[in-house]
Amino acid sequence: MIDNFKQTFQDEARELLSELESSLLELNEDRVNLDVVDKAFRALHTIKGSGAMFGFDDIAGFVHNLETAFDFLRSGELTATAELISLTLSAGDQIRSMLDAAAGNGSVDQTKSAAILAELSRLTGSPAVSPSTPESVPQPTETAASSALQKWKIYFRPRQHVLSNGTNPLLLLRELRTLGELKVELDSSKIPLLDELDPERCYVAWNMVLETASDHDAILDVFIFVQGECVLTIDLAKEQASETPAANALTGPNPAEPRSSGAEVGSSNIRVSVDKLDQLVNLVGELVTVQARLAEIAGHYDNSDILGVSEAVDRLTIALRENSMSIRMLPLRTTLQRFRRLVHDLSDELGKEVDLVIEGADTELDKTVIDQLNDPLVHLIRNSMDHGIETPEVRRAAGKSSVGTIRIAARQSGASVQITISDDGGGLDVEAVRSRAIQRGLIHDDAHLTEAETFSLIMTPGFSTAAAVTALSGRGVGMDVVRRNIEGLRGSVDIASRLGAGMTVTLRLPLTLAIIDGLLVRVGDTHFVLPLANSLECVELTREEIEAARGKHIANVRGTIIPYIRLSEYFEMDTPRPDREQIMIVETEHGHYGFVVDQVLGDHQTVIKSLGRLYRNVQVVSGATILGNGTVALIIDPSRVVQNVIQAASLKKRNQRPRVRSNKIVNSQESIQPNAFVRKGN
Repeated sequence: MIDNFKQTFQDEARELLSELESSLLELNEDRVNLDVVDKAFRALHTIKGSGAMFGFDDIAGFVHNLETAFDFLRSGELTATAELISLTLSAGDQIRSMLDAAAGNGSVDQTKSAAILAELSRLTGSPAVSPSTPESVPQPTETAASSALQKWKIYFRPRQHVLSNGTNPLLLLRELRTLGELKVELDSSKIPLLDELDPERCYVAWNMVLETASDHDAILDVFIFVQGECVLTIDLAKEQASETPAANALTGPNPAEPRSSGAEVGSSNIRVSVDKLDQLVNLVGELVTVQARLAEIAGHYDNSDILGVSEAVDRLTIALRENSMSIRMLPLRTTLQRFRRLVHDLSDELGKEVDLVIEGADTELDKTVIDQLNDPLVHLIRNSMDHGIETPEVRRAAGKSSVGTIRIAARQSGASVQITISDDGGGLDVEAVRSRAIQRGLIHDDAHLTEAETFSLIMTPGFSTAAAVTALSGRGVGMDVVRRNIEGLRGSVDIASRLGAGMTVTLRLPLTLAIIDGLLVRVGDTHFVLPLANSLECVELTREEIEAARGKHIANVRGTIIPYIRLSEYFEMDTPRPDREQIMIVETEHGHYGFVVDQVLGDHQTVIKSLGRLYRNVQVVSGATILGNGTVALIIDPSRVVQNVIQAASLKKRNQRPRVRSNKIVNSQESIQPNAFVRKGN
């Protein structure tokens, strides 16, 4: 149990370090913002106090020095400088190293820690405290600028089992004493008779009066790790309460009032491991499959009771699925804000001035998708910083602002999320990309490519237009990683650019990788699933309409001409054509297209199963699902199918067979005849 609470401290400390980093980068833009200074101070103060409480004395001692510096900032004795901010960012990285070392991952460079403390001591004029002896010097009291001393009445009663999880209440009282003058009175009224006493339980409480310049939140921070494990009240003393009623805050029941056993304060949030969430979603996925089987069986019996149970299970399964998926949905804010540090560090390294603008940070994605999104975004930002954004001198000579801009924008579009990463740098030179591709043998010198197809070449493994290899790029691996990782998430990558004006990379990602709403269709004896989010409507296709089109794959839908793809032909399926077929009209990035099938069977909750390593290069199928009767249905990626058909028509028209190793243009007819991958396992 103790190890669990230490792990909780590690998790909380890492979150606080992220908050500290965001505050520092914000402070770098507004050096006199005391609210930001307070946020940074509180993060440091909480890490130090909680670290000492859980036995991380080296971290507590190291952070103590940073806390001192920011206490000086709050009181006006020190001013925020770029040097102090950069040093604190480096110190944050060092604290992460300490956390990793405590978890058994690597070791701490003590020389680096000493160098940081020495530099911090020089900037603040305060002697450094050795991380190994955090209690060897007096702890600082919080002296917010111009704050008058106030008396706070504090009542603290830990739950009886609190000792079993490693919490030492005396360390909390010691931490309170660092905030000011503390008077303590022990409440022993709940101690039982000797024969009923359990030495591993806590029966005492404390009534305290704290005279301090700190505010309510600073006092509450001392108890941050035990808020759900105690009764806690923090009130201004009576003589001051009437003066500042807004500061009077209650975090637990008033000890003077009658309390029921259920009145103890608890947390409104709990921390759950990702593994448990994954297990929950997997179980829900299995339940969805079983429910589909139940619905099919119930349909074979004319029994109202069985049908009623099946419908009830269906409703509950849908609700459970939506609830479990919503638990895994997280805003992109934390991931995107993390890149402010990357841009800050690269700006210093490259001698460039760059602003990072983030839009749509509250857009939500499945945590599994978010976890795998970090590397592609890092590569794209590094690419923009190194290749895209010019130096201030070059930008001024081109009539631009000396400060470049990288913009990350996220928005939800149906069952997918679109993330664009754009910069206002030099952009891509189409001819330079084409020449490089010819030089590497990726295309013939007489190949005719559209601008979009040409830009897609930069995502080919080993492709780079850089004249020289730098520490950041030039080896031709970054954009390849972006394409591979995004396609591994069943997403797509599009590149647009204008020479001299910048480049935009658009990532389209599914909201979730586990379960989607699909539309089940049949072609002969084979079943397919089309994503419901992309499906617009279903119309009939008769033989008369086919004859009227004179061999062209187009249909007139209420006056609008819609091109269509017959899945039986696309997959080269030897099935008879029914008298009446149905067209599912689907929205793709290439416009509205129809998919001709024999029959549309209806909605289907689709649990996505991977096709395995043999089919990892298959692009037109994004996975498979198990139907209620136990058979397998392929999940079609409509955009990929349409893209392949357009490319096949373009190749046929131009009679060209370019050797392109990218995802968009291939030198194999297997992309045009998808049954090849089924037959050959390609």
